[in-house]
Amino acid sequence: MIDDATKEIVRKRANYLCEYCHSPERISTTRFTVDHLIPKSIDGSDELNNLALACRRCNERRYNFVAGYDLETKAVVPLFNPRQQIWSEHFLWSANGRTIIGVTPTGRATCNRLDINDERYPADDSIRSARGFWVQAGLHPPNEDPRLT
Repeated sequence: MIDDATKEIVRKRANYLCEYCHSPERISTTRFTVDHLIPKSIDGSDELNNLALACRRCNERRYNFVAGYDLETKAVVPLFNPRQQIWSEHFLWSANGRTIIGVTPTGRATCNRLDINDERYPADDSIRSARGFWVQAGLHPPNEDPRLT
């Protein structure tokens, strides 16, 4: 079990953002979860370098997967790992801040595996709609994240 002090280190290190979709924890009704990058079910540890902050959506959709399918290259590739990779090298935001765009095989496979944009639902009934409200409130996307221009 991960103690509260370790959870706070993970939260602070992530700047209180989901390390996959970059949703801000402060808009959530509950604290985000601490995700195991290598799941415990496949021998992952509770070491800090194996932990990431994840919103409930991303945590549940990631489940115990460590790889995903890139539709563009037709390859199975590792999912994004925030301990080893830089978010802005694999993802960028649409100009309106509602959609995350994977720009590498890892980014695209992560978007696909985590259904990071709720593309199976209409835009007005998905995470994209919620992100639109966050944009209007000035809470999203994070200033340091790249956007399409």
